[in-house]
This record gives sequence, C-alpha cells and structure tokens, in this order.
Amino acid sequence: MALADTTNCPQRETTPIPSSSIPQKRALLEEDHSPAISSPLNPDVASKSTTQKVQFQTPEETVTNTMTREKRTKKDSLKKRESKGLAPFESSRSTQAANKAPKESLADMAPLRYKLAPPKPTDFDLARGPIFTSHHETTDPSGNQIEFFETSDHVYNKKSFHYTHCIADPTFPSMFYYRRTDPEPYGAHMSFEDAASHVYFTKSGTHVTTDKGFRMSRANVAVREGKWYWECKVTRGIPKDSSGGSNGHVRIGFARREASLDAPVGFDAYSYGLRDASGQKVHMSRPKDFFPTDESICEGDVIGLEINLPSERLHRKIVSGQYNPAVDVEDSAPNPRDIEYPNIIRDRIPIRFKAHIYFEKIDYQTTKELEELMNPSPVGTGSAGANATATPPNPLHPVPGLRTLPRSYIKVYKNGKLMGTPWTDLLAFLPPASKMGSGTTQGNRDALDDGEVGYYPAVSVFRGGAVEVNFGEDGWWFPPESLTEEGSDVEMGGTEENGRRPVAERYNEQIVEDTVYDIIDEVGFWAIGVGKDRIGGKVLAGEKVMIGGGTGRGGDNDEEIKELVQDD
Repeated sequence: MALADTTNCPQRETTPIPSSSIPQKRALLEEDHSPAISSPLNPDVASKSTTQKVQFQTPEETVTNTMTREKRTKKDSLKKRESKGLAPFESSRSTQAANKAPKESLADMAPLRYKLAPPKPTDFDLARGPIFTSHHETTDPSGNQIEFFETSDHVYNKKSFHYTHCIADPTFPSMFYYRRTDPEPYGAHMSFEDAASHVYFTKSGTHVTTDKGFRMSRANVAVREGKWYWECKVTRGIPKDSSGGSNGHVRIGFARREASLDAPVGFDAYSYGLRDASGQKVHMSRPKDFFPTDESICEGDVIGLEINLPSERLHRKIVSGQYNPAVDVEDSAPNPRDIEYPNIIRDRIPIRFKAHIYFEKIDYQTTKELEELMNPSPVGTGSAGANATATPPNPLHPVPGLRTLPRSYIKVYKNGKLMGTPWTDLLAFLPPASKMGSGTTQGNRDALDDGEVGYYPAVSVFRGGAVEVNFGEDGWWFPPESLTEEGSDVEMGGTEENGRRPVAERYNEQIVEDTVYDIIDEVGFWAIGVGKDRIGGKVLAGEKVMIGGGTGRGGDNDEEIKELVQDD
C-alpha cells in the first residue's frame, strides 16, 4: 500500500513494530485533502492525489506498512472527528487535549487558514480594474452619445465561487499577508466581476447593456438592514411613441447572491424584478399586473426602488427560530449592553488571475426548498421539498430558508411618483436561510455569514436594452415625493429616523465593515498563535490549516500561490 508524504502532518502514537523498522507515521487520507467542491484551481483532485502518493512512496514505508497492518488502531472517520469539534489533522494526543478544552474555543471558530508562500513585490501594488475595449456607441433619448465597453482581464463570479479584490499588506502576517481592497472606479456602481458575460459597461460602471439574451448585473454593495433607495433610467428599451416595437428590454429590482446571473431579475425565489412591458412585477418567474393598465416603463423613464429590511438583530432571531411575534412587536434599538454583533467568518484564499490578486471563497448556493417553492411537486409525491413547501413562507416556518421578514417591503416610484408596494414580507437571507455549497468545509461552516449576504440592486438587459443607475451620491434625477408615515414627513437622507438612505452611503459602510473584519481576523489568528509558524515554520496542534499539496491551492512546498484559469 502506497503512503503519501507525511512531513507536515502531526505524528500519531507509534504502533509496536520491530526496532529495525522506520517509525510509522499517519498516512494522509484522501478525504482530508480533497475539497468537497472542486474549484477552478483543482479540477482533477483525485488524479493529483494519486500522483502524489506514488511520487513519495519508499520501499521502507511499504515494508513498515505491511508488517504493521494487522496491529493498526482504527481511527475515527473525518465526519466523526468533525462532530466532536476537532480539526481533521489533529493527532490522538491532540484529540485528548481538545476533549478537555471548551467546545467553542477561539480556534474552532476561526476562519480556515491556508499556508501560503510570501507575497510577491507586485502584490503590494494598488488593485487594478478591468481593461476596457470599446464595443459600440448608442444614443440616449436626450440625444447624448454613450460608449459601451467590453471588460476583460478580470474574473467572473461563477462556478460556485465568489471573488473580491485583495492586496498584500505586511501588517497582516498572521492571516495571509493579504486584506480586502477595491480598484477604481471607487464608489457604488454595477460590479464588473458580479455580472454575466456579454454585459457591456461604461467606464464608470453605472451604465449597462448587452446584445444577447437576458443578462444580469448586480451592484457592488448589498443592503442588510434599514431603508435604502436607488434609481435607474431606461436609456434604450420601449420607445414612448412606439406601437409595439422596442429597442430592447430591461428589468430592475433586487437580487441575492444565489440569484442566477444568466437570467432576468425575478427569475427565481432569490430576486424581485419589475418588467418594462406593462410594468409587471415578477418573482419566481410569475409576472403579475402592478402598473395601471396600458402603462409601461419606456425610454427616458426613471424608476426608483426603495427597500426596507428589519434590523439584523431581529433578522437573526427569525432565522434561528427565536422570533416571537407577541414579544418582538417593535424593531427598536435594544440596550447597548444587549446588542448582538454579527459573527462574520470569511473562509477565503488569495489567488492570482493574470495581473490581479483576488480572494476566492465558496459562494452561496440555491437550496432544494426554494427550488421546490418555485416549482412545486405534485401533491402526494412524498418528497421532502413538497412537505417543506406545503406551508406558505412565513416568519415561523420550520425551514429557515422559507422564513420571511416582517414589515419588510419594496416600493416602486416612477419619475418621482409612488406607484405602490409590489412586494412585502421578503424572504430572509441571513444564514442558515442562505447556505454555501453543501459540505464545502468543516462541520456546519456552510451556514456561516461572510458579511456580504443581502439584497443587491440588480438590473437585467435584453438585446440592446440599456439602463443607467444612480445610487444617490450626487443627488437624484427624480426625488421621490414626500410621504406621511406615522404622522411625520419622511425625507431622503440618512439623518431622519425613518429616512430612506441612498445606496451610495452603504458603500462607505461596507468599506468600514471590511476593514474591521480584516483586523478581527488578524487578531483572532494571532491570539491562537497561528502567526508563530510564519516565523518558526511550525504548525500548531489543533490549528485549522489546509495543506496546499492536497488541495492545489498552494502549500509549504509551493513556490507561488496558484493562478486561476477562467475564460473571459
């Protein structure tokens, strides 16, 4: 039986063997080193692991393994060790010590850490955006020329993975030597990475179009709580003087991370969209009348979208099953001593793509319950999904993904005039309502909050349709009319108690949150002693380290972190 290289693995207790034999070391298991979901970096995990085992086989190890095969002590399986809260690389002695330690230690809650080579000098350069290549020009209803560009030399969020820019920073030695950053253009705009292929942008990222079928683009900011507002202008679509013809179509709304980018907004249960034709509202591909009869969204119209979400404190109560409608009547701010801050854990790894450095992390995936909600199975099939969706979504639903947020809504304005509220009681999105790919990491880490789940402003364009977005940084094209709620005027801006805040302000908040989370991660790794192996080259017992040789993501014997290969 061939053995793998065990240089970096902790020793197990020695099995009695003849003194002339080499001491037995723990064999690397396939299940320990193969990620549950292959990423673009390791498409052929099985063959790679097999190659490594053959490469490091020695005659002495073969003889030793043969002589001691009958005396080997059966080890716990990976799942059994995970159920005990242990790292997969802990030795038997480490296991005994871990059993005496508190179950929820800092090391258990820390993000996974991958051993990487030091960064290159170029990794300290400022992040760069995509390369723009002119694709075509068009004219808006006012006669202005708009030049759209094809973006290249950047990675797309696909294949179940999510990417964000990062930069090397020597002040983060315990983590990766890398932290989150953003390239130009700075500010809230439609994301170049979080868009389907064949979506064309202006250089500011505020104008999108396509010459293909429906393609979606999400903004680079997500809203998680509070009341937010943004607007968009249709620059190519249904002409106002047309009798049925069009220059393309658009849909606008909000979409979660799980929503498909190769489909229009409102296609699935993860997004809410508004059609230009007849002004219909769409959710789970079910169009319903919303605008008055014979009224559509035409070229030159400005559509404003307002979303209201409860506080994350109440949201967490709902998804954890602790919500009590009789007690949690008001969503007011609690006593500062009672505030529960989000537990943000980001499992990510820096990778290269051409001249860029990105953080790669496993993205949130669709669930069977919401797929069943969109396409119910016939009654009597006995499927788990059918049983779960027998009860309509509500805040107390037994399935977290089918729980709704009380007092949440989306309102629609046309040219500053309120058209109505097409959606209320939006579906919850905080984990475990949202989950990453099944079995992606250890234990229940697929239900962790990485700080970027939420509702994203989103637009879809179809065969020439074009939309320009405005997140309120420089004011509004059509400020929404003032409304009276609970006896007081509600004005735009973030200073009013019930005010609608521009999404541009959320971008600034998101930058602050990323900075805080990076510092917390660094301090957390330093507190459990992970940073010591940067200096002494040691791996501490119980440390959650994924060895790069088995995952294809970089390791002690690698000269460089891996480079992502992805079609533009």
